[in-house]
Amino acid sequence: MVKQERAARTRQALIRSAAEVFAEQGFARASVSAISLRAGVSNGALHFHFASKGALADAVQQEAVGAMRRMTASAEAVGGPLQAVVEATHGLVRQLGEDAVLRAGFSLCGRPEGGPGPADAARGVSPRREWQTWVEEMLGRAEAEALLAHGVSPRGAAEAIVAATVGFEVLGGQDRSWLDAGTVTRFWELMLPPLSAPR
Repeated sequence: MVKQERAARTRQALIRSAAEVFAEQGFARASVSAISLRAGVSNGALHFHFASKGALADAVQQEAVGAMRRMTASAEAVGGPLQAVVEATHGLVRQLGEDAVLRAGFSLCGRPEGGPGPADAARGVSPRREWQTWVEEMLGRAEAEALLAHGVSPRGAAEAIVAATVGFEVLGGQDRSWLDAGTVTRFWELMLPPLSAPR
């Protein structure tokens, strides 16, 4: 049991270290040696858990998807579907600023070798895809509950929201002010009135 716990801790340390290195250097420039050094393990220990840097990237994306699911579930508990999208957008942008795993998971969606790795494609694992699917689902519910303004397409609105949040993520990599709560609030001050049905 102790061996299994140690192996699980080592695996998690490698995922977090990989996320930090990917977030700082990008996937292409990140080296396996830098990741293992940051995790405090040997290259051999890294390869025991992950066959390649791509496999590590897949694991980071899976962890990021898990973080995304926890965050959206928490937002759904707050209120109706439209309010949940507003809350989740704030939560996502805050976590992109604080959580290297989520930040790296999002940035790995645009890996230079062509986006998600083969394992991602097979499982459909991608934090951006997960985010878009959830936002579309919430806006579909909002439409069913007559919360959207007349003529607003849930899919079109979801595309705008996802594009904006991915933009915050990309711009936030260079300038952290894009990941500020005030930025998200200003976005919703513009977006929410034309999106919402008059009450």
